[in-house]
This record gives sequence, C-alpha cells and structure tokens, in this order.
Amino acid sequence: MSVINTVIKPFQASAFKDGKFIEVSEKDVLGKWAVFFFYPADFTFVCPTELGDVADHYDQFQKLGVEIYSVSTDTHFVHKAWHDSSETIGKIKYTMIGDPSGVITNNFEVMRPGVGLADRGTFIVDPDGVIQAVEITAEGIGRNAEDLLRKVKAAQYVRNHPGEVCPAKWNEGDATLAPSLDLVGKI
Repeated sequence: MSVINTVIKPFQASAFKDGKFIEVSEKDVLGKWAVFFFYPADFTFVCPTELGDVADHYDQFQKLGVEIYSVSTDTHFVHKAWHDSSETIGKIKYTMIGDPSGVITNNFEVMRPGVGLADRGTFIVDPDGVIQAVEITAEGIGRNAEDLLRKVKAAQYVRNHPGEVCPAKWNEGDATLAPSLDLVGKI
C-alpha cells in the first residue's frame, strides 16, 4: 500500500536536538514542510554519510521552511552518544528522533519485518501533514541531499501553482507544464 497522499499518523517520541532531549509528535510537524529521513541504525557506515550530507544542506532546507526529522529505531540516548562521538554527526542541528518502539517506522511503512530496523526511507510532508513524496532505497544505496532539496522545491512549487506540474529533471526556475488535452501525445 502506498502512503503517498495520506496524512501522517499520530506519534509521540523522544528526540535529541541542540544538545537537549525533547518530545516530538505529529502536532509539531503540522503547519510547515517536513522531511522524515529514516535510516537503519546509529554507528553504522552509509548512515553517517547521508545524515552528514543533510546536515551540510540544513540551512538551505530551513530557508525553504522545511524541518528535518531523522528517525531510527535507536533511542534518543544513542543519538546523543553518536552526536558527541562523531565529527560528522556532531554537525547535525536538526531533530534526531528515537523510535525504539517502531511506532513511527511502522506508521511510514519502512520497518524491516523481523529485523527491527528501518529501511532507508525519505518522506516529504506538506504543511497539512500529507505525504507528497517517498523514496526508499536498499541498504547499500545512500541518498543525496541536493536531489532531496530539488524534490522539496518541486513539491512546494506544485502546491503553490495549482494546474502546473514539474517535469523530469525540473529545477527551480525551469519551465513547468500545464496538463491539458492539447498536450496529450505532444510531449
């Protein structure tokens, strides 16, 4: 079952952000753009490269009004320990959610059955809490924050310009399409 165009489900979780433990729920997400960035586990190999890449682009996401929530089935305590011990993870300013119960990971349908770890899943959520984009990759395939930024910009553009869509490889400032009968078979 696809979670595209569904509203995120309720959750309550402990997280690590800005040197503090905080509580986060779906209510904190509503009213702004959000990216949920699921990864298998702290203290691993591909995961820190991805989280560091997102950290390097966090200011750009913030300028777009987007909050980042990284999520793994580790606890918020493990997130803090990883943050304190890794130069790459130490630069993270966004919220690192602990999901040891697997509620959030299951809500987004990225829990590996029988393993207790999340797949590499990325979800773009609009201010209404509706999932607009999903990317799921296999264990060894890392994601790219620049492409994620491009997808967020496309999702925001489509939301702000009803009747227009963004074609393949669209980047901010590129031409869009206005679907119509006249375009059928001409693209």
